[in-house]
Amino acid sequence: MKLSNQPVENIRKNRRSFLRGSLATGAAVMGATALDEGRLLAREEAHRGLTRGDAAIVRFLAAAEIIESDLWTQYAELGGITNGAPNAYQAAFSNLDGDGQQYITSNTLDEVSHAEFLNAYLISKGREPVNFDRFRILPSSQAAGAQQIGRLTNLTQLTIDTSWYTRYRSSQNPDFGATFPQALPALFDGQFTAIPRTNSDFGPANHIQAIANTAAFHFAMIEQGGSSLYSTLLQKVSSVEVVKIVTSIGGDEVAHFLEWVDFAGNGVQGPIAPFTDPTNGLTFPDFNAANDPLLQTNLIFPVPCEFISPNLPLCAVIRPTSAGNIDAVGAAKAFIANGLFIGQSPAFSQLLLEMAFEADAAVRGF
Repeated sequence: MKLSNQPVENIRKNRRSFLRGSLATGAAVMGATALDEGRLLAREEAHRGLTRGDAAIVRFLAAAEIIESDLWTQYAELGGITNGAPNAYQAAFSNLDGDGQQYITSNTLDEVSHAEFLNAYLISKGREPVNFDRFRILPSSQAAGAQQIGRLTNLTQLTIDTSWYTRYRSSQNPDFGATFPQALPALFDGQFTAIPRTNSDFGPANHIQAIANTAAFHFAMIEQGGSSLYSTLLQKVSSVEVVKIVTSIGGDEVAHFLEWVDFAGNGVQGPIAPFTDPTNGLTFPDFNAANDPLLQTNLIFPVPCEFISPNLPLCAVIRPTSAGNIDAVGAAKAFIANGLFIGQSPAFSQLLLEMAFEADAAVRGF
């Protein structure tokens, strides 16, 4: 081994220079390698398509949007914007809000666009789209204006959960186990139509107004469920692109919900309420007369509530957003309990639940 004639200090300086140069070169090489590997992984993911979990989530959301498109289309045919003089159902919606017909039509168009987009996205990733056409077997309303085509959903025997109304006026959160009273117990305890079934349902005035009010609470029930569903499933998504899809469509669901909160509240205050449907005894009280904060009618936005931890300050949020509440299985069960599928083939509910279990089984990956 040859000994260097350089002073020890020079040897140390040279070693430090060498190390600095080596580290800089190594970092550059590592950076380029990581960048190349990232590009390769991105290309591989694009070629491979969606993960199994993300595909299951998108499929269930597509299924939910197809169901919503079906029910909203029925509402729009009879209560949305149509040609000619408004029928009594449209007039009853106008009593709740002068723009009610436009809102119904716009909500319908949104849901149809969601369903079409999600199915097209599945196809673009080499996945099977959702097709429920074989289950379009339920009859249409016989009232003037309704198309005579097969439907997926039944809007004439609804049991409507109105606990969303008191939940969003409470500082408690169902994610921590809180439960909430029904704002309208009668709607939850019975079965009521939310659309005119025949022309005879267009009168008397309090009957058709009760049908419109029932629809209004159903609108909000459906859309608050969608708001929680998207927020809950988002936490399981792996792909950044699917995150973008779920947050963007979920945000639109929240916008829908907030409109229908106001809409439903207008039906349970003066000058419309109190009144009773003379055909079945269904009563819509004046919530303002109760002087109950959980029934306040002029609240649109969520009241701040517990979030993440009871030890943190209250925060205004969409809720629930935890598994076991309005996740995919929870949403499917809510559809079934709502009575939307009364008369439908049992195979339809079974298929929907299977898709829900697959979506909830998704695990976020990186």
